[in-house]
Amino acid sequence: MQNNRLVLASRPTDFISSNNFKLEKVELPKLKFGEFLIKVLYLSVAPVMKFYMLDGAGIESPLQIGDVMRGRGVGEVVESKNADFSVGDIVQGKCGWQEYVICDGSPYHMMYKVEQRILPYSTALGVLGMTGFTSYFGLYKVGALQKGENVLVSAAAGGVGSSVGSLAKIKGAKAVGFASTDEKCRLLVEKLGYIGAINYNSENIGAQIDTFFPDGIDVYFDNVGGPLLDIALTKLKRYARVVCCGRISQYLEGKDASVYPLKNWHRIGATRSKMEGFFIYDFENEFPIAEKEMSQWIKDGKLDYQEDILEGLENMPIALNRLFQKKNVGKQLVRISE
Repeated sequence: MQNNRLVLASRPTDFISSNNFKLEKVELPKLKFGEFLIKVLYLSVAPVMKFYMLDGAGIESPLQIGDVMRGRGVGEVVESKNADFSVGDIVQGKCGWQEYVICDGSPYHMMYKVEQRILPYSTALGVLGMTGFTSYFGLYKVGALQKGENVLVSAAAGGVGSSVGSLAKIKGAKAVGFASTDEKCRLLVEKLGYIGAINYNSENIGAQIDTFFPDGIDVYFDNVGGPLLDIALTKLKRYARVVCCGRISQYLEGKDASVYPLKNWHRIGATRSKMEGFFIYDFENEFPIAEKEMSQWIKDGKLDYQEDILEGLENMPIALNRLFQKKNVGKQLVRISE
């Protein structure tokens, strides 16, 4: 059996290009005892992948030229010599940018069975995967959201942000989101549980925040960093929480974007607020709880989500670039096979 895969051909200097990758066709080896073969159904993209191509982002070692590009996927077990994984199991974990992946059940692949089978299986990478878990634990654990509180969310129409509005609503809180276009802003309010939305390319952003939350915000769910974070810091209520989830504005083009100096840092101390980062695997033991709870909310019509799906392995570089070009609406995914 042959396997198509994308390997790193060169390191990006600016925007990611298809030229940074090489499509290879290789013969799959026969399974050894303890291994199982996964047919990849969907692959996910995330901004941090750009750092895997450069310096590893301090989380994992950087990719070497010729390595299969890293990435999470969801797939079906089609052959198995592992007692813990059976043919027909749906799993999600580190698949890499390829059509098939051989795993041995070791921690490296972080392979989990998808217990809550909600179709399409793309949900196992989005709202019921690491993306949705990031929304859930970021808002509920790190943000310690309480009923009646005010939540402001950046990149609200992105993968993580698109679930935060509904999660806030479920908790009895109110959420307002930042987005890059009026169309995305309408989506936030009409479908994704937000009470309001602000186009961050418009004027008087601070005044617009005041319109929704005249008394300030209790939780700022930060996915972008930079100037929007600076504005949000001026709107914190006493004992507010800033959830540091991402900083995509700081690594769009890379060279100069990361030097933005926060001007309103002092507001953290002045308001007795907390600013906390997190790594989603800090909550790994609680993933089954979140998956079960969020699955039920989807079935009950309480939790809304948005997916943006491209077709074909060859379009993985385009999908990744869409994040930095702000073209994605919801969780960006690529369908690899049926």
